[in-house]
Amino acid sequence: MSNYGLFVRFTLRDGAGEAFDALVRQTAAGIQAHEPGTLVYACHEVEGAPNERIFFEIYADREAFEEHERQPHTRHFLTERDKYVQKTEVDRLQPYAGKYPTGAEK
Repeated sequence: MSNYGLFVRFTLRDGAGEAFDALVRQTAAGIQAHEPGTLVYACHEVEGAPNERIFFEIYADREAFEEHERQPHTRHFLTERDKYVQKTEVDRLQPYAGKYPTGAEK
């Protein structure tokens, strides 16, 4: 089994932070309740950049990511985010070294 990850940077529209963050909190609650294969789903504000948000996501494997994408809470997020997001940048990650929540080392 090989972990699969994403690093996502959202640039928000001016004034959209509060509504976007509420959408993210709602989505994160669904992830916590229904996605055992989502090991890390960490959402961050960027210091000094109020319209930037960073998501760091680690999945047990590619199938866990695909299951995440099929979830109703994720589909809702993907549909609604365009109201708030000006730009999205995604890096797909293939871990090769480090410490992961499962305790497995790479």
